[in-house]
Amino acid sequence: MTDQWVKFSTFGDAELVSLTGEIDLANSGEIGKAIVGRIREAGKVLIDLTTVSFLDSAGVRLLDALVGDLAARGKSTRLVVGERGPARMTLQLCAFREDVLATDLDRAAAELRG
Repeated sequence: MTDQWVKFSTFGDAELVSLTGEIDLANSGEIGKAIVGRIREAGKVLIDLTTVSFLDSAGVRLLDALVGDLAARGKSTRLVVGERGPARMTLQLCAFREDVLATDLDRAAAELRG
């Protein structure tokens, strides 16, 4: 029952995964399975983290695995983290790949269009 943490929609020609609330060891596995099941066929993926209130190391590992797997399959991905907030702060502290971070959905979608 991941509906409280993850919602799926589209934004332009990309699959949009919107995460909310706390993403941690207690729910990251379930969230990961839901995301993988949904984005398997997507060509471009946007993951919106702007309403994430807490992100721990399990959440960071989940995002790293998703981005890595999508990149290995030639899929374009951006993480929307806003100008500030818990997700941006945690990812920056972990030295997460800056090239996949975007401040807003419009900018992220434009980057995916190239």
